[in-house]
Amino acid sequence: MEKTFDHKQYEEKIISAWEKSGVFAAPTYAEAMAGKPTKKPFCIIMPPPNASDPLHVGHTMFVTIEDILIRYHRMKGDATLWLPGTDHAGIETQFVFEKKLAKQGKSRYDFDRKTLYQMISDYVAEFSEVSVQQMKRLGASADWSRFKFTLDDDVVAFVLNTFEKLFKDGLVYRGERLVNYCVKCGTSYSELEVEYEEKNGKLYYIKYPLADGGEVIVATTRPETMFGDTAVAVNQEDNRYKKMVGKMVRLPLTDRMIPIIADVMVEKEFGTGAVKITPAHDMNDYETGKSHSLPLIQVIDFSGRMTEATGEFAGMKVESARAAVIERLGTMGLIDHIKEYTHNVGTCYRCHSVIEPLPLAQFFVKTKLLAEKALKALEKGETVVLGAGRDKILINWLTNIKDWNISRQIVWGIRMPIWYDCEKNPEMEVGFLNQTGEFVKGKLSEMLKLGHTLTEIEVGLQTLRPAMEAEFVVSKTKPGENFLQETDTFDTWFSSGQWSVVTLVTNRPGDLEFYYPTTVIESGYDILTIWIMRMMLLSIYLTGKTPFKWVYLHGLIRDEQGRKMSKSIGNVVNPLDLVEKYGADALRMALVMSTTPGNDSNVGESKVRGMRNLANKIWNAARYVANTTSEESSTSFRPPSEEIFAGDDQFKEKLGLVIEDVSRQLDDLKIGLAAETIYNEFWHWYCDAAIEANKKGDISSRALKDGLAVFLKLLHPFVPFVTEAIWAEVFPNEGLLTAASWPSFAKTSAGQA
Repeated sequence: MEKTFDHKQYEEKIISAWEKSGVFAAPTYAEAMAGKPTKKPFCIIMPPPNASDPLHVGHTMFVTIEDILIRYHRMKGDATLWLPGTDHAGIETQFVFEKKLAKQGKSRYDFDRKTLYQMISDYVAEFSEVSVQQMKRLGASADWSRFKFTLDDDVVAFVLNTFEKLFKDGLVYRGERLVNYCVKCGTSYSELEVEYEEKNGKLYYIKYPLADGGEVIVATTRPETMFGDTAVAVNQEDNRYKKMVGKMVRLPLTDRMIPIIADVMVEKEFGTGAVKITPAHDMNDYETGKSHSLPLIQVIDFSGRMTEATGEFAGMKVESARAAVIERLGTMGLIDHIKEYTHNVGTCYRCHSVIEPLPLAQFFVKTKLLAEKALKALEKGETVVLGAGRDKILINWLTNIKDWNISRQIVWGIRMPIWYDCEKNPEMEVGFLNQTGEFVKGKLSEMLKLGHTLTEIEVGLQTLRPAMEAEFVVSKTKPGENFLQETDTFDTWFSSGQWSVVTLVTNRPGDLEFYYPTTVIESGYDILTIWIMRMMLLSIYLTGKTPFKWVYLHGLIRDEQGRKMSKSIGNVVNPLDLVEKYGADALRMALVMSTTPGNDSNVGESKVRGMRNLANKIWNAARYVANTTSEESSTSFRPPSEEIFAGDDQFKEKLGLVIEDVSRQLDDLKIGLAAETIYNEFWHWYCDAAIEANKKGDISSRALKDGLAVFLKLLHPFVPFVTEAIWAEVFPNEGLLTAASWPSFAKTSAGQA
């Protein structure tokens, strides 16, 4: 053996050897059933990373945790499947691609949807192997022959079938609701995807004149939306306003009269206790408007500009309109006062622009019945969530769940199988590129009168906005020549919410029957409700069974000072740089050592450097053993002539206890504790005590070598590269370590363990 372990010399060769061996391939249903006894299935479906993004430290964490479990169960002899894949990541990918277009002075509106889709597809394909190769670089022992992509044809077909089934079962409907809309990304989001940030703003106190004289002062952070006000609301228990309820108010800057209403949603302590109700631009106001039958007046459009309903302010962007409205109200003497105000503002989780609540006809999934079944699975223990009270968060979301908006106004994704009859819906608004490449927008009937053909509109179609009452047909194929297809795509989470089922259905025959429900789903706690909850909703609906037994949630990876990693701070860890410098084993061990589910952990270069010392320690111990034992035979590690020493029995007994502890901890999914145990036992017992005892003649070299074989197996799931390299050097006739059997408690000799 070389004097030192150089990871650069071994890692790529080992990856190649693993792949050539085929050891990562999971048995098919038929192969597993043919065994005696039948193998027990252990299955993890990989959370699909973005196909076009390089891996970050969060990805490295899930790869490490899942690979540890997979290698352990494979060595135990279970029928082990780690099914890999990547995600098209709809909004995220299109957002990145649009930034690329912007640098070229272009936007998505310069291309018809077919062209834009192909451009994004080509962009993703260019980088599609990046994340896969990086996961392999970390040692990921997935069954790459079963790899899936969320836009594979068979996956798309499955998702479309699910939507049809939901629709036929009465669980999908089209409704006009207030949705969270990002005017920069040009799409709506569900509540789960909105991030709330504390921002400094202003609270404006505006005088609303009463029709019969006097005034009521209204406090608002959004004076520019007052053109959409349809009422002023007060709390019915507020004595200041009881006599005003039912009176009419002259809405400033307009010629409209609006009523004063009483509603429990009004907080008496906020502002003056009187608030304006703008149902088309505030979620709470929307609910109040529904309960009082108030109309919706949209004053901000989907590009973030003021509509014609705002008169002279039409066409202005929101911030400019706010300043202009306040200036006009000031000249009219209608500003009482203005004060600084700190409040939480909904922002886009992708670009961090302020979210605009806007009325939009969308498709929704009814979630209450689906959520009830997921709650029962949790109550019965069919699914168990590991991670610092995260189960309570999941239960709370499921208990208070709202219908799920699955429509997204983007191109990169699975287009909804919705069709509108042009003859029955002539007034729907269309936006398309005409034959000269110019973007044209207007009512369909008007466009046809202007000489545009239906074929021209269909080919260049970018946006389609039918009326709320528009008739539609659900069909995977075009139902007739006179139909236009919905331009919205499915929410990415709608397709990835079927990941546990669709990856198995579209793979080997019998995979679903044998490997479902899967054993563990592992992910960051930040997508518990966005992804894992939705997999429970849809998977139980599709199969009648919960998709996984255990939910293992890892925490955020913070820097060594406990700070969240941020480009602005400059503390972002590039995992691949650390792998190049210290080796994959060092990074893997640094990530999992002493971690617990659901809790954040601190990782920096010094911790990774420390774990490289472990790899060196393993290598040096192996060199000592190799130099103190004679050559082994092809069938046994035991040199037959070697004497048995007095300390051997105690050594073997202790070794059995270590095997038992690590095995139990991995069975219980206590991965951080298992890492800590194997680290301490190898370093402080095997190296510091047992090797020293061998030097003194208390433990035989034969027993020490048997112990090394056991420790290499125990360490292998955590640090696969250095252990595989040593195994090839010290036990060259025993095949690959990754294909070896896990050591048993009783039989601790190397040839049997």
